[in-house]
Amino acid sequence: MNHSSVTPITEDDIADFLVNTPGFFERHAELLSAVTISSPHGQRAVSLQERQAEMLREKIKGLEHRVMDMVRHGHENTAITHKIHQWSRELLAVQDVAELPQAVEQGIARLFDVPQVALRLWGTAGMHADAPFTHGASEDVRSFASSLTMPFCGPNLGFEATAWLARAAEVQSLALLPLRRGAIDSADEPAFGLLVLGSPDPHRFEATMGTDYLARIAELASAALTRLL
Repeated sequence: MNHSSVTPITEDDIADFLVNTPGFFERHAELLSAVTISSPHGQRAVSLQERQAEMLREKIKGLEHRVMDMVRHGHENTAITHKIHQWSRELLAVQDVAELPQAVEQGIARLFDVPQVALRLWGTAGMHADAPFTHGASEDVRSFASSLTMPFCGPNLGFEATAWLARAAEVQSLALLPLRRGAIDSADEPAFGLLVLGSPDPHRFEATMGTDYLARIAELASAALTRLL
């Protein structure tokens, strides 16, 4: 017999055999404690049973962390929803429409802990033409606002609208929210304003952050401020 023609058994062969023979360890249960492997948590050797228990504990720990994250995010979302509801009630209670821009700015700053907030409107009714909130928006700013179909978040790159903030030099990150009739992503509807949120924290408004709540804030502010048009 020519032994050189016998194909050697590889690790993959053994792995395939064990996967495809689920009853193997039932018939040879003593191997579960006899076979040892290296533990990832040290140099000691552990049995297959111990290693399986370690893997199960790690999986449970990972699931616990995921559950805790879900609970934390759930609490955060509930808190934000409550703040948006409170802010909406405050805007609805404003009787003098000329006070709405200030109510929008102050409400966002107070309820959402935003250090600096400012807005500008254009195309307002004649009686509001000389109001402070109608000054300072160039044609470039207006075109930029109309081009936005979602909140812009990122570092302060010297946007013209940043100058509307009282302490513009302190701003490291900002969010720019277009104000328009209807949904924020209504590209066919030109913007009639721009809302600027600024923070000295460079990570407060980042390009990768979720913007769903900021979009809702923009739409609610827009709905309230249309009374000035």
